[in-house]
Amino acid sequence: MFQTLVALLLLLPSSQPQRPVRVVMDTDLGQIEIEIDAANAPATAANFLKYVDAGLYDGGRFHRTVRPDNQREKPVKIAVIQGAANAARRTEFLPAIPLERTSKTGLAHRDGTISMARDRPDTATDEFFICVGDQPELDFGGKRNPDGQGFAAFGRVVRGMDVVRRIQESPAKGETLQPPVTIQRVRRSNAAL
Repeated sequence: MFQTLVALLLLLPSSQPQRPVRVVMDTDLGQIEIEIDAANAPATAANFLKYVDAGLYDGGRFHRTVRPDNQREKPVKIAVIQGAANAARRTEFLPAIPLERTSKTGLAHRDGTISMARDRPDTATDEFFICVGDQPELDFGGKRNPDGQGFAAFGRVVRGMDVVRRIQESPAKGETLQPPVTIQRVRRSNAAL
């Protein structure tokens, strides 16, 4: 009887809030530490962490920089860097995930926010971006994407925004970094929160 009761208690949802997960990203230009918000963006966070745990970002790259001087033709300006998993392992990539809109998660695209890149809603897979400065036009209702659905924010940089800015300022042809900045390794951090 006691063992059955313990087993049932273990199946009940925990009343404790889910703790954020920290991830450390080593790049050619330095280290970035990110706090993943699994409590507010659970599907997006789980997807990103599956890529991390499988080592799919190791050998990936930051390939895009968006800054005022390279998006003159765009009516709505933003500032981000965009990264992707290791393309050589594309056969291991996961299916696209549903878009967790900021109108539902309560998150916003502020300086240091990490979010999923996408084309149409529900098409995000491995590519992500990090905001440089506040980017409200990337939230639900924002005008950067014509569909107005925004992008799925799921965490924030807690250390290494200087590295993010160095990546953003790196040489580029248009929005394409020349050369790309290699993501050497991404892993969960054991640092106490």
